[in-house]
Amino acid sequence: MPHSKITSPVLLLLLLIFSNCKNKQPYKSPAGYDINKPEKFVMKNSLKEISGITFIPGKEDVLYAIEDEAGKLFSITPGSDQLSHSKFAKKGDYEDVTILNDTTVAVLKSDGSLYLFSTNEIGKEKIESVKEFDNILPEGEYEGLCTDSTKIIALCKNCGGDKQKKEVSVYTLQAAPGDSLNITNTFKVDITLIQPKDESSKEKFHPSGIAKNPVTHEWYIISSVNKLLLVLDEHWKAKDYYPLDPSVFKQPEGITFNSKGDLYISNEGGTGDANILLFRYQKQ
Repeated sequence: MPHSKITSPVLLLLLLIFSNCKNKQPYKSPAGYDINKPEKFVMKNSLKEISGITFIPGKEDVLYAIEDEAGKLFSITPGSDQLSHSKFAKKGDYEDVTILNDTTVAVLKSDGSLYLFSTNEIGKEKIESVKEFDNILPEGEYEGLCTDSTKIIALCKNCGGDKQKKEVSVYTLQAAPGDSLNITNTFKVDITLIQPKDESSKEKFHPSGIAKNPVTHEWYIISSVNKLLLVLDEHWKAKDYYPLDPSVFKQPEGITFNSKGDLYISNEGGTGDANILLFRYQKQ
């Protein structure tokens, strides 16, 4: 019986695939992390459009998340099938979530509106005591929200006043007497450190999430559009940036840390499953 032969084009293709797999270089990682080796938690279909994620400090067995379309706060136990939600608003474009003063949930809508409610309300089928601040932020598109001490930090994805190849706007807000919320400061982050592959490129930086590392006190900004992770020092000066492997980070929209410095990044599902990636912090 004659031996089967592999035609030369097929053999060439197999050798090329093998060579690419063998020679694939790891992506550069921030100090303390290996962004090439995540632990992955696949999300249920109700979180296919997962965007923002956060923890309540001291209660880090449960991760809280929102998704783009439903006004629901989801409670996730990573590594298990446990999932529940509490409805806080009607359908809309919700982008990020954070916890203020360990007691208040803050949710960001893409138009710059904010929704605040007590963490004690989590678990109820419908949250009634929601404070809504319509378009409290200047006109623009917003996707990043986090807290720093008693302040809420909002990051603009697409604001008309920004030169988006060089800067992005940041706003700080604080609660005031009478259940009000006020913008107390605004400034721009210099992102000229990020160099486009092609100097003639018109590509702009569009951040999708922000979080503060509790161990290093650095700011981590992620961009789904640009497939980048930007790291700034505690004074908001850019230190370095890290291209992300698109085969690992399909659509990174949310970012947060636990108290140990472990990094969590959420990816929308697109044509597949959404997930949350965990990168354990290793002290240097």
